[in-house]
Amino acid sequence: MNEMSHRAPVDVPQLRTLLLTDLCDSTSLVERLGDGPAAELFREHDRLVLKLQQQWRGRLIDRSDGLLLLFERPIDGLGFALDYVRGLRELGKSRKLELKARAGLHVGEVLTWRNSDEAVRVGAKPLEVEGLAKPMAARLMAMARPGQILLSAVAEPLAHRAARELGERGQHLLWKSHGRWRFKGVPDAQHIYEVGEPGIAPLRAPPNTAKVWRDIPLWRRPAALAAEVAVLAVIGVGVWFMTRPQPAIAFNQRDWVVVADLRNLTGQAVLDDSLEQAFRISLEQSRYVNVLSDLKARDTLARMQRKPDTVLDRTIASEIALRDGARAVILPTVAEVGGRVRVSAEVIDPHTQTTVFAETADGTGAVSALGSIDTVTAALREKLGEAIQAIEQDSKPLPQVTTRNLDALKAYALGNQAIAQRLYDEAAQYFEAAVRLDAKFALAHVGLVRIHASDVDWKRARLYLDRALQAKEHLTRRDLLYLDAWEAELGPRSDLLAPAKWKMLATMYPDFHAGHYNYAWGSFYASRFDEALKHARAAAAPQNPLRSRSHELIGRVYLAQGQHAEALVELKRAEAIGAYGPSRRRAAALAAMKRFDEAEAVLASMPPSPLRGISLTNQLESIAILVDQGRLDAAADRSRRAATEAGEHSRLLATEFALIRETVDHLRGKRVLGSTGEVYRRALEGVRDVNNDVDREEQAFIALSAAYLAQRGGDATLGQQAIRDFAPLVAGLGDPNTSSLYVIVQAGQARLAKQPQAAIDLLKAELDGSELFQLHVALRDAYAAAGQGDEVARQADWLQSHRGLAYIEAAGSQVLQAMNVSDTALRSR
Repeated sequence: MNEMSHRAPVDVPQLRTLLLTDLCDSTSLVERLGDGPAAELFREHDRLVLKLQQQWRGRLIDRSDGLLLLFERPIDGLGFALDYVRGLRELGKSRKLELKARAGLHVGEVLTWRNSDEAVRVGAKPLEVEGLAKPMAARLMAMARPGQILLSAVAEPLAHRAARELGERGQHLLWKSHGRWRFKGVPDAQHIYEVGEPGIAPLRAPPNTAKVWRDIPLWRRPAALAAEVAVLAVIGVGVWFMTRPQPAIAFNQRDWVVVADLRNLTGQAVLDDSLEQAFRISLEQSRYVNVLSDLKARDTLARMQRKPDTVLDRTIASEIALRDGARAVILPTVAEVGGRVRVSAEVIDPHTQTTVFAETADGTGAVSALGSIDTVTAALREKLGEAIQAIEQDSKPLPQVTTRNLDALKAYALGNQAIAQRLYDEAAQYFEAAVRLDAKFALAHVGLVRIHASDVDWKRARLYLDRALQAKEHLTRRDLLYLDAWEAELGPRSDLLAPAKWKMLATMYPDFHAGHYNYAWGSFYASRFDEALKHARAAAAPQNPLRSRSHELIGRVYLAQGQHAEALVELKRAEAIGAYGPSRRRAAALAAMKRFDEAEAVLASMPPSPLRGISLTNQLESIAILVDQGRLDAAADRSRRAATEAGEHSRLLATEFALIRETVDHLRGKRVLGSTGEVYRRALEGVRDVNNDVDREEQAFIALSAAYLAQRGGDATLGQQAIRDFAPLVAGLGDPNTSSLYVIVQAGQARLAKQPQAAIDLLKAELDGSELFQLHVALRDAYAAAGQGDEVARQADWLQSHRGLAYIEAAGSQVLQAMNVSDTALRSR
């Protein structure tokens, strides 16, 4: 039999990631341990390798003292290598041994072929791998120090860009360039990189050997250096300082920087905060460089157990950068030199705290500093790798996008500092002072929009929105998109128009977390849960100072999707990050799991809110949990008390809790058609009020819910009236949930008119995965009226399996929560 009969045909070359590892001193290890203990250790080692193979989707090609694995992607190979190095440490620690491996990671083309079954039986490997990429990976591995992971210049940028996929650990990896190296037999020098975790990676250059050595320029070799020293002694240290080579820093698109506190050496106090704020605004125009917010930096200071007013100098800012995964620190300075105002900035490597490069610009007078900052930040962005065309395209001059009034700029800066300390009333006062000094200071108006919108003070938010729109030519590209989204959010048909605006902002500026979060919330409200989860996760990045809100939203999405345990984990994480106690969302998750005692304990432990409206909304879960347990009399008592309190607070809460009171009475078997009609009329007044541009959509949802409740009690009169009243209104409201509820009411009328098939057809047309919970209740009842028992059971099963959605559905400010929960039991009406 000839040799080729042992092999299948060779495949075409394929681009693959190769990882080679070598367990250091394995022979001496066996001698020290003895055969038996060594065999047990290697069995544990093999279990570790198998586990990591499965986790990182690797294919083991060969093994002896080391491993050869193939991966589809460099990030998978890197993930394996990091976990392997850490796993060896743990194996050794339990035996008081130091277990280390060296690893080499490369990406290149390889040829693979399968050996025949006969060849495998006589000892051949199942899969053969050959190609130039294999010896390259082997040389990287061989030159590595124990515990060191080396990457080629091909693998490093691919793995570096994807490091975010490793989660929070990926943000803290250490990356180091070891320069150019020569391999024996390879004509071209190769750039070598190292990556590892703090406290584990050696982060030292590999040793020179006869087969691999550092490619040092001629002028830096010993013989030449001796001559150069003599020359330098003549020329002088000053010339050497100007001509010395600059160190490099590994910076990729969308990496983060920490801006340290500005050093003001001029003695002019007005420049202290104003220029630091201007520096941030100028740098934040980049879509290449991400700037860690001051709010996030102060949060990290708190984790470092330092005071909020700690100065972010070179050392403190570098520690923040390492903790938050920032690649560089920027240290800005303003000084008076020779009668001119000089702005300078150093880019600092946070690992070594050394200056990588610096830029300066001079001007005349304090106001010139704004133009100088633009000059300096543009030069920094270019040196960090941003294209000149992108810098020119994405940048507007600071005097245009801020203000020439330095006092107004300082007030704006102090407002942002107050926000960083969560002193929102104080921040609003500073922003108002800024716009009094410069009415065209659009960024200060936008700051006031944010504050009043977060307080749900829509009227004041719209007031400042209008003023910001009048000065929108003074906004950066990013802030213009942000303002555009708020205009849609606060305008008519917001539920229909705003999500697209937030998504555009998230797409254009993927690391501006407000875009992701607001789009995620809009998607959650519309029950597009997969989309909501994707963008909520993006907004939960470690660099987001408000990521606790994102984790809470992730928990709510999980709850809606039926992943109750996962929801509970995320909600607890949100509480821990945000440093607040158990929330009503956690109570809802516990109740969905039927852990009622724990849910009620959570609600009881929540302190009274200074905002009565928020305190009232906590009653939603309290009432729903009582309904869920069948304690309807207690639920009725609580809903009546809540309705009375709500009547003293706002029109919206009054109609909402009036409907909930009617819902509980309906569940108790009481006929409440007259009072339900009164709720409908009050809500309809809110919809028709021409001066009500705040809660029209919620009032419309409540009115239709009242009509639907009457239908469930067997009354068609209110439903018929609702169909007439809302026919001209629904399309103009633009709320998809209100439109869906209108269809449910139409179907209810058809069912009561003994036309169940017409009702079924109307409801089935709405099924797209984002439908309201009550649509399935209406379908169940329509199928029951049509005598289709199998379909009734199918809908009942759906309702029972969606308890999380029943508790967390956001439509209509959760006015249907108690009704939803009551319908999760297996029964038909």
